[in-house]
Amino acid sequence: MGYAIAEAALEAGHDVILISGPVNIDPTQHAKFVSVSSSDEMFDAVNQHADKCDVCVLCAAVADYKPAAVSPTKIKKRDKRISLELIRTRDILDSLGHRRDRRFLVVGFAAETNDLEQNAMQKLLDKNCDVIIANDVSSANSGMESDANEVTVLFQNGERQKISRAPKKNIARELVKIFQILQQKRLTKKM
Repeated sequence: MGYAIAEAALEAGHDVILISGPVNIDPTQHAKFVSVSSSDEMFDAVNQHADKCDVCVLCAAVADYKPAAVSPTKIKKRDKRISLELIRTRDILDSLGHRRDRRFLVVGFAAETNDLEQNAMQKLLDKNCDVIIANDVSSANSGMESDANEVTVLFQNGERQKISRAPKKNIARELVKIFQILQQKRLTKKM
Protein backbone atom coordinates (compact mmCIF):
# COMPACT_ATOMS: atom_id res chain seq x y z
CA MET A 1 0.00 0.00 0.00
CA GLY A 2 2.92 2.33 0.73
CA TYR A 3 4.25 2.17 -2.81
CA ALA A 4 0.76 2.77 -4.21
CA ILE A 5 0.36 5.84 -1.99
CA ALA A 6 3.78 7.13 -3.06
CA GLU A 7 2.74 6.77 -6.73
CA ALA A 8 -0.61 8.46 -6.12
CA ALA A 9 1.06 11.37 -4.30
CA LEU A 10 3.48 11.83 -7.20
CA GLU A 11 0.57 11.74 -9.68
CA ALA A 12 -1.11 14.49 -7.63
CA GLY A 13 2.00 16.65 -7.95
CA HIS A 14 3.53 16.14 -4.50
CA ASP A 15 7.17 15.55 -3.66
CA VAL A 16 7.65 12.13 -2.09
CA ILE A 17 10.26 10.61 0.18
CA LEU A 18 9.81 6.83 0.12
CA ILE A 19 11.56 5.05 2.98
CA SER A 20 11.43 1.30 2.52
CA GLY A 21 12.81 -1.91 3.85
CA PRO A 22 13.58 -4.81 1.51
CA VAL A 23 10.63 -5.56 -0.78
CA ASN A 24 10.08 -7.10 -4.22
CA ILE A 25 8.69 -3.87 -5.68
CA ASP A 26 10.67 -1.41 -7.78
CA PRO A 27 10.64 2.08 -6.26
CA THR A 28 9.13 4.85 -8.31
CA GLN A 29 11.76 6.83 -10.17
CA HIS A 30 10.47 10.26 -9.19
CA ALA A 31 10.48 9.83 -5.42
CA LYS A 32 13.48 10.34 -3.20
CA PHE A 33 14.15 6.73 -2.22
CA VAL A 34 15.74 5.78 1.10
CA SER A 35 16.54 2.09 1.53
CA VAL A 36 16.83 0.62 5.02
CA SER A 37 17.36 -2.91 6.26
CA SER A 38 16.60 -2.79 9.99
CA SER A 39 14.02 -1.33 12.35
CA ASP A 40 16.66 0.99 13.82
CA GLU A 41 17.60 2.28 10.37
CA MET A 42 13.91 2.83 9.59
CA PHE A 43 13.37 4.72 12.85
CA ASP A 44 16.37 6.96 12.18
CA ALA A 45 15.48 7.62 8.52
CA VAL A 46 11.84 8.45 9.24
CA ASN A 47 12.74 10.79 12.09
CA GLN A 48 15.47 12.43 9.97
CA HIS A 49 13.05 13.22 7.11
CA ALA A 50 9.76 13.86 8.94
CA ASP A 51 10.23 17.59 9.49
CA LYS A 52 10.66 18.06 5.72
CA CYS A 53 7.17 16.66 5.13
CA ASP A 54 3.62 17.98 5.26
CA VAL A 55 2.22 14.47 5.66
CA CYS A 56 3.95 11.38 7.06
CA VAL A 57 2.26 8.14 6.05
CA LEU A 58 3.43 5.03 7.88
CA CYS A 59 1.95 2.02 6.12
CA ALA A 60 3.64 -0.98 7.65
CA ALA A 61 5.41 -1.72 10.89
CA VAL A 62 8.87 -3.15 10.36
CA ALA A 63 8.52 -5.43 13.39
CA ASP A 64 7.39 -5.08 16.97
CA TYR A 65 10.35 -7.08 18.29
CA LYS A 66 13.94 -7.81 17.31
CA PRO A 67 16.62 -10.18 18.65
CA ALA A 68 18.33 -8.86 21.79
CA ALA A 69 21.67 -9.98 20.41
CA VAL A 70 22.82 -10.62 16.86
CA SER A 71 25.37 -13.35 16.27
CA PRO A 72 28.30 -12.26 14.12
CA THR A 73 28.58 -15.83 12.85
CA LYS A 74 26.22 -18.56 11.76
CA ILE A 75 24.43 -20.28 14.63
CA LYS A 76 25.11 -23.96 14.12
CA LYS A 77 22.36 -26.54 14.31
CA ARG A 78 22.07 -28.25 17.68
CA ASP A 79 20.25 -31.30 18.96
CA LYS A 80 18.47 -29.24 21.56
CA ARG A 81 16.04 -26.40 21.33
CA ILE A 82 17.33 -22.89 21.07
CA SER A 83 15.57 -19.82 22.42
CA LEU A 84 16.04 -16.29 21.24
CA GLU A 85 15.49 -13.34 23.51
CA LEU A 86 13.45 -10.61 21.82
CA ILE A 87 13.28 -6.95 22.74
CA ARG A 88 10.80 -4.30 21.61
CA THR A 89 11.75 -2.13 18.68
CA ARG A 90 11.41 1.63 18.88
CA ASP A 91 7.88 2.66 17.87
CA ILE A 92 8.20 4.91 14.82
CA LEU A 93 4.54 5.91 14.62
CA ASP A 94 4.39 6.75 18.32
CA SER A 95 7.59 8.82 18.08
CA LEU A 96 6.10 10.98 15.31
CA GLY A 97 2.65 11.32 16.87
CA HIS A 98 4.06 12.54 20.17
CA ARG A 99 6.56 15.03 18.78
CA ARG A 100 6.12 18.45 20.28
CA ASP A 101 5.17 21.22 17.86
CA ARG A 102 5.01 18.91 14.86
CA ARG A 103 3.81 20.60 11.70
CA PHE A 104 3.13 17.47 9.70
CA LEU A 105 0.07 15.27 9.56
CA VAL A 106 0.64 11.77 10.98
CA VAL A 107 -1.14 8.94 9.19
CA GLY A 108 -0.84 5.40 10.49
CA PHE A 109 -2.19 2.05 9.37
CA ALA A 110 -3.80 -0.55 11.58
CA ALA A 111 -3.60 -4.02 10.04
CA GLU A 112 -6.07 -6.01 12.11
CA THR A 113 -7.58 -9.49 12.09
CA ASN A 114 -10.38 -8.78 14.58
CA ASP A 115 -12.25 -5.86 16.17
CA LEU A 116 -11.04 -3.72 13.27
CA GLU A 117 -12.45 -0.30 14.10
CA GLN A 118 -12.12 -0.64 17.87
CA ASN A 119 -8.44 -1.63 17.65
CA ALA A 120 -7.71 1.02 15.02
CA MET A 121 -9.36 3.78 17.08
CA GLN A 122 -7.34 2.75 20.12
CA LYS A 123 -4.16 2.94 18.05
CA LEU A 124 -5.15 6.37 16.71
CA LEU A 125 -5.53 7.65 20.27
CA ASP A 126 -2.50 5.87 21.79
CA LYS A 127 -0.11 6.97 19.04
CA ASN A 128 -1.61 10.47 18.72
CA CYS A 129 -2.17 10.13 14.98
CA ASP A 130 -4.30 12.48 12.95
CA VAL A 131 -5.65 9.62 10.85
CA ILE A 132 -5.58 5.82 11.01
CA ILE A 133 -6.33 3.62 8.03
CA ALA A 134 -8.00 0.46 9.34
CA ASN A 135 -7.16 -2.52 7.20
CA ASP A 136 -8.72 -5.98 7.71
CA VAL A 137 -5.95 -8.44 6.89
CA SER A 138 -7.85 -11.60 7.88
CA SER A 139 -8.93 -12.24 4.28
CA ALA A 140 -6.59 -13.52 1.58
CA ASN A 141 -8.47 -11.38 -0.97
CA SER A 142 -7.55 -8.05 0.55
CA GLY A 143 -4.71 -6.23 2.23
CA MET A 144 -1.21 -7.70 2.31
CA GLU A 145 0.00 -9.78 -0.63
CA SER A 146 -3.01 -8.68 -2.69
CA ASP A 147 -3.44 -6.05 -5.40
CA ALA A 148 -6.80 -5.07 -3.90
CA ASN A 149 -7.80 -3.65 -0.57
CA GLU A 150 -10.66 -2.12 1.37
CA VAL A 151 -10.11 0.27 4.23
CA THR A 152 -11.86 2.42 6.78
CA VAL A 153 -10.36 5.83 7.46
CA LEU A 154 -10.71 6.93 11.10
CA PHE A 155 -10.18 10.55 12.08
CA GLN A 156 -9.31 12.20 15.41
CA ASN A 157 -12.78 13.76 15.62
CA GLY A 158 -14.41 10.30 15.56
CA GLU A 159 -15.57 10.43 11.95
CA ARG A 160 -15.14 7.38 9.72
CA GLN A 161 -14.97 7.00 5.97
CA LYS A 162 -15.14 3.59 4.31
CA ILE A 163 -13.39 2.98 1.01
CA SER A 164 -14.84 -0.14 -0.65
CA ARG A 165 -12.79 -2.96 -2.12
CA ALA A 166 -10.82 -1.73 -5.12
CA PRO A 167 -7.34 -1.96 -6.62
CA LYS A 168 -4.74 -0.51 -4.24
CA LYS A 169 -3.87 2.21 -6.77
CA ASN A 170 -7.46 3.49 -6.67
CA ILE A 171 -7.58 3.41 -2.87
CA ALA A 172 -4.22 5.20 -2.74
CA ARG A 173 -5.58 8.03 -4.92
CA GLU A 174 -8.58 8.44 -2.59
CA LEU A 175 -6.33 8.44 0.46
CA VAL A 176 -4.02 11.09 -1.01
CA LYS A 177 -7.06 13.33 -1.61
CA ILE A 178 -8.13 12.85 2.01
CA PHE A 179 -4.62 13.61 3.32
CA GLN A 180 -4.41 16.73 1.18
CA ILE A 181 -7.74 18.07 2.45
CA LEU A 182 -6.80 17.34 6.08
CA GLN A 183 -3.42 19.05 5.80
CA GLN A 184 -5.01 22.11 4.18
CA LYS A 185 -7.57 22.29 7.02
CA ARG A 186 -4.76 21.91 9.55
CA LEU A 187 -2.77 24.76 8.02
CA THR A 188 -5.84 27.00 7.76
CA LYS A 189 -6.69 26.33 11.42
CA LYS A 190 -3.19 27.36 12.57
CA MET A 191 -3.26 30.69 10.71
